[in-house]
Amino acid sequence: MKIFAWSAVASFLGLAASSLGQQGVSVGNWRLQDEAKVSGDGPAISAVGYQPAGWYPAVVPGTVLTTLVVNGVYPEPLFGENNRAIPESLCRTSYWYRTELTVPRSLNKEHRWLQFEGINYIANVWVNGRRVGDIKGAFTRGIFDVSRDLTPGKRAAIAVEILPPPHPGNPLEQTLKAGTGPNGGQLGADNPTFHATVGWDWIPGIRDRDMGLWQGVDLYSSGPVVVYDPYVKTSLPLPRLDSADLSADATVSNQSEAFQTGVLVGNYEGTPGQFRVPVTLKPGETKTVSSPAVHVNHPRLWWPNGYGPQNLCKLHLKFVLGGSVSDTTDTTFGIHSISYFKPGEKTMTIIVNGVPIMCKGGNWGMDEAMKRSPMKRLEAQLRLHHDANCTMVRNWIGMSTQEDFYEACDKYGILIWDDFWLANPVDGPNPIHPDWFLQNAREKLVRFRNHPSVGVWCGRNEGNPPKLIDDGLAALVAELDPARFYQKHSSAVNGVGGGGPYYLRPYGTYFGPFRDAFHTEIGAPSIPTLEAVQGMMPAKDWWPINDDWAEHDLCRGAQRGDQYPVSIADRFGPLSGLPDFVRKSQLVNYECYRAIFEGRNSKLFSPASGVLLWMSNPCQPSFVWQLYSYDLEPNAAEFGTEKACEPVHIQMNPNDLQVQVINNTPATLNGVKATASGYHLHGDRLWTVTMPLNAAASAATNAMLAQSPAGPSGPRGAVEFVKLELKDSRGRLLSDNFYWLTPDGSTNFTGLNSLPTVGLSVSAERVSAGRQTRLSVVLRNPGHEVALMAHLQLRRGSSGERVLPVFYSDNYVSLLPGESRRITVECATEDLKGQEPSFVLDGWNTVVDGSTSSAVPVATNEAAFRRW
Repeated sequence: MKIFAWSAVASFLGLAASSLGQQGVSVGNWRLQDEAKVSGDGPAISAVGYQPAGWYPAVVPGTVLTTLVVNGVYPEPLFGENNRAIPESLCRTSYWYRTELTVPRSLNKEHRWLQFEGINYIANVWVNGRRVGDIKGAFTRGIFDVSRDLTPGKRAAIAVEILPPPHPGNPLEQTLKAGTGPNGGQLGADNPTFHATVGWDWIPGIRDRDMGLWQGVDLYSSGPVVVYDPYVKTSLPLPRLDSADLSADATVSNQSEAFQTGVLVGNYEGTPGQFRVPVTLKPGETKTVSSPAVHVNHPRLWWPNGYGPQNLCKLHLKFVLGGSVSDTTDTTFGIHSISYFKPGEKTMTIIVNGVPIMCKGGNWGMDEAMKRSPMKRLEAQLRLHHDANCTMVRNWIGMSTQEDFYEACDKYGILIWDDFWLANPVDGPNPIHPDWFLQNAREKLVRFRNHPSVGVWCGRNEGNPPKLIDDGLAALVAELDPARFYQKHSSAVNGVGGGGPYYLRPYGTYFGPFRDAFHTEIGAPSIPTLEAVQGMMPAKDWWPINDDWAEHDLCRGAQRGDQYPVSIADRFGPLSGLPDFVRKSQLVNYECYRAIFEGRNSKLFSPASGVLLWMSNPCQPSFVWQLYSYDLEPNAAEFGTEKACEPVHIQMNPNDLQVQVINNTPATLNGVKATASGYHLHGDRLWTVTMPLNAAASAATNAMLAQSPAGPSGPRGAVEFVKLELKDSRGRLLSDNFYWLTPDGSTNFTGLNSLPTVGLSVSAERVSAGRQTRLSVVLRNPGHEVALMAHLQLRRGSSGERVLPVFYSDNYVSLLPGESRRITVECATEDLKGQEPSFVLDGWNTVVDGSTSSAVPVATNEAAFRRW
């Protein structure tokens, strides 16, 4: 059996050098060693010619543990229970990084700068025997003038001493007996850092606490005046969107001991607008320079996902002295307006370009447990959110703070609820260095405020920040990003609430009543595909459930992972092994995640304005709280979410069978027709109800009541199906939906076990190649029985390995007799690794019809039906 190979993880996670800065060069060829094993001090280690004998080639960007894993010192921590064997001492020692290079001759201006994009936790920086400064906290840059130390064409050495967080804490090991234990711990005292690495109920204790040069290091040069941290302001004449006014602020600083008089020149790419601002600076003076407004007709706006295109613009700035350019900087931004409350209301509703946005998505607890997050991976993660029709992710306690994350959110139209670094007060102490915290916060604001995806800044998770920090954050946002709103914390004030629940519940409970309009945390377990489970642990641990599963979060805790397998068996009957458990869990994944969003849809903007999953992105291989698995394969939760979150949607409340049309768009849908049909378990149609209506803009509109199933007198475990369709005035399908219900309203779905196997006719073809491969698959149910939750999986033809990441337009589809569905599938051609594509198919009761003939091979995934 082909399973996910962990030998491929390092390659996919992109353990490579950082990208080049606009004017600089990336500093590479780093080496790493435990400070206790290093002879010499900072001046000696940073001297040209020092011999780092026995040091490891270092992964930069990367953490200490990443380097040790790549060098074979420790096994991959996130596979199986390997993490338990890695010592906690890693987070209780200091480390040296060192590199030596010839300074590029291109760095030939008066000033040379060494810039660290991000370190953890404290860095002492040495260059050619001189200590040039330090960096404190994981989310601030370190920028040092090293003009006196570096000469173009000459050799230079850089050494960085990384000090650990003083309060690393002691994570509890998750087991079936112990459960998840308490979240967080003493590491909170050292915020700003990666607080979750001390261990939570979704991440084990990461043994180095993600210490190291976790972001890139660059060298660049400038003239005597530098320009940095621009801030672009956009203004729209709402409700009109036919013009915009653009203006910008930028910081300019005179690094010389003489007066400097020059011109700040700005150009908005794609517009005729250019500005020139004369500037005179005293020796050593730094000031903010504001530009005049530039008027743009018919601007290309940035919209959240599903509301319009994600157009992006660039501002080019340069400071000119006497005809030569002293320094330049570019920034990407989006033309848009953002506000937070409807007139006369106190409930937060995010409004972009005058249109209220239903904030649908999930908490992004951490991009990856060891910060192995190259752009390719981040882009795939955000693409999966985009394809699930999400409009928001929450950067939970701010641990995914790198440029690539924000760029991917910009590209895919995903708004960010952006936290600072404070967990619930019960999850650890307050920071002991508020000044460090606020300095890191200032850096975060000036670095990322131009990204149109930033939706709201939030002070703390589930509690008020300490007053000094709260006041400081509010003042910083008002000073540095006044267009954005500062929300004090994530579960109180302005109609915002959180706190779960985090476990599987009856689907009807998601339809209210609500205690808040904008709910920041709610979720349930989410079981990966069979192949993803087999790829995250050794075969000996696949079944039955044991402590390896607990290491990956299926155990006692907020997720109630110990009760989850019991719930699955109660719904569908005894479990025969891992394939059976996964097969049955996919139905629950789909129904539960769909219901979470449909429940909030049912009261769209009256009052519901947002709901965020806990969680949508896994940072390690996990059984809970995710739309896709760690290896980036979507499970049924992805497609239940995609269905519920489509911009125009038809749905049914399981409590009262009320059918509703959900219209997220700013225009009324006139003359649409809603249809509900009931079907016997074996496919015979029992009833149909049709209702013409107009669906109001940005609202949920009641259509009609679906008819009840046969009634409580039916046999225990009996099941019926309901199919919904919404068509426009020309008969074109706008939305459809499919439900399975029991006559007594219970969760006893054992009747589904009587569904016979359905052979689907499958036709797959490759429709495009190049850098991206696109395939088209048509599934058709030629029989007389219902085909439930048919699941396609793209593989490499000769090896049988899964292709990951891969993007399906739909999956886990249910087909009535005679129905068909076209699914488009896309992947990077390089991820086929030179092999031809193929598909396997499984589902609740679906196999490939033996008479199927397809240009791209399709076979039944026999392993998915195996009994153990």
